[in-house]
Amino acid sequence: MKTSSNAETQFAEINGNKIAYRTFGNGTPLFFINRFRGIIDTWDPLFVDALAEKNTVILFDYPGIGSSEGELPLDVLEVAKTVPALADYLEIDKFNVLGWSYGGLVTQSVTFQNPHRVLKTVLIGTNPPGVNEIPIEPVFFEHALKSENDLEDEYYLFFEPSSEKSRQAARESHDRIAERLDKSLIPSTPELFQRYFAGSTPFKEDKLNFRNGYRTLKTAVLIISGDHDISFATENWFPLLKNAPAMQHIIMNDAGHGPHHQYPELASGYINHFLKQSIVLMH
Repeated sequence: MKTSSNAETQFAEINGNKIAYRTFGNGTPLFFINRFRGIIDTWDPLFVDALAEKNTVILFDYPGIGSSEGELPLDVLEVAKTVPALADYLEIDKFNVLGWSYGGLVTQSVTFQNPHRVLKTVLIGTNPPGVNEIPIEPVFFEHALKSENDLEDEYYLFFEPSSEKSRQAARESHDRIAERLDKSLIPSTPELFQRYFAGSTPFKEDKLNFRNGYRTLKTAVLIISGDHDISFATENWFPLLKNAPAMQHIIMNDAGHGPHHQYPELASGYINHFLKQSIVLMH
């Protein structure tokens, strides 16, 4: 039985570059779309494996990131094209998508650009398109831009450092991830950081009007947030909720930017339930 611990890394030829991916599990395909500085092995394996019990999990590295060749595009709309291209390579027609943080921006771009292929969308610790009222907190930049992050950084970046419950969850998640993680593959240079930041700018400009598109979107969307996210404030979703019939929002207590790593079994349970339900939207 393949799991996060033993699934082999494979490579897909996409636009002349070898893109690293792993796939395992059973069920409808579910693409995992990475955070800022995230690679295949920075997802909590307990969370991933719980989802692989009900879904065919597909993990991958963006172009130019981790084990993938190429260069990270300067626009998340371009980054998003990797997903349907990888789906084509794997001969997958329709699929679900799950994105965390920066990956949530990419995931929304995939959803709005591929409405006939994306079945359902899961967004974790991210924000909607366009201009959002609450900015990134300064503490994010204090910890996120180091060449290498340690556990102390992770308390602030992904958890709630004022909560001992959250800090304990951070330690446990950190240890699970460390079992297979090769830290040398994690993006670590200012040049790469700037490519991520540049890529999110068009998403904020929202020239394709994705934000307003939530009013008529027929793809069901589940958002999972921590109650104190220093990167993408949970409250930035609130103005959309009453005018987005496809959207559901779960907020986890005493949690930060990585609620699925603090509550891997609870979060995966919510997601598995959401993905298996038949949802009829009334417009």
